Amino acid sequence: MRTLPRNDPRQYDDLAGEWWRPTGVFAPLHWLAAARARLVPPAAGDGAVLVDIGCGGGLLAPYLAGKGYRHIGVDLVGSALAQAAEHGVLAVAGDAAALPLPDRCADVVVAGEVLEHVTELDAAVAEACRVLRPGGRLVLDTLNATALSRFVTITLAERFSGVPKGIHDPARYVDPGRLAALCAAHGVRLRVRGARPTVLGTVGWLVARRGVARIVPTWSTAVLYQGLGEKEGGPHDG
Repeated sequence: MRTLPRNDPRQYDDLAGEWWRPTGVFAPLHWLAAARARLVPPAAGDGAVLVDIGCGGGLLAPYLAGKGYRHIGVDLVGSALAQAAEHGVLAVAGDAAALPLPDRCADVVVAGEVLEHVTELDAAVAEACRVLRPGGRLVLDTLNATALSRFVTITLAERFSGVPKGIHDPARYVDPGRLAALCAAHGVRLRVRGARPTVLGTVGWLVARRGVARIVPTWSTAVLYQGLGEKEGGPHDG
């Protein structure tokens, strides 16, 4: 791979062959996608729309099968969008901070492993909330802005787990309190909980590059956390 600045989107073009390779460096993103999908309820009716911000190669698609959504994926990287389209995603080129989608078009908005990459967090959160309909659900996961998170995801992961060097910029990691406040400013009540991979699955992956580590809830949000929000104005409000 060429040497690029940390968090440079062009890295994903260089890693285009990794999205769906079972033993590739993006395999752990499949574990996260499965956990993300478990927070997505079945569609309430025909025509329901799920907007997948930072969809990458479309890894969420298999885990949404049978849930009844029209799956729209938005990403900056053309090589990733091409693969997402091959897996049934309606692929849309766009920036998380300026989604090329109308207001209130989505029943569910998913922002998985993307907020720690955006250069304009406030704008990205505002856009996610803008396209969500009243009563709709926001599902996200991201990395916390803590020293422990930086140690685990940069010092350890880049040296020992095969995570591509420079794929993250820890300066962009996201404090959950700030994220909840940004969501609240746009009418979305966000609850967060910690998440982690299962120990045995992780060890098996590190040793043999085989198997799957299930992402499970944990008490600590210090490294990885999930968020679940609902936009005000739905049937349960007021």
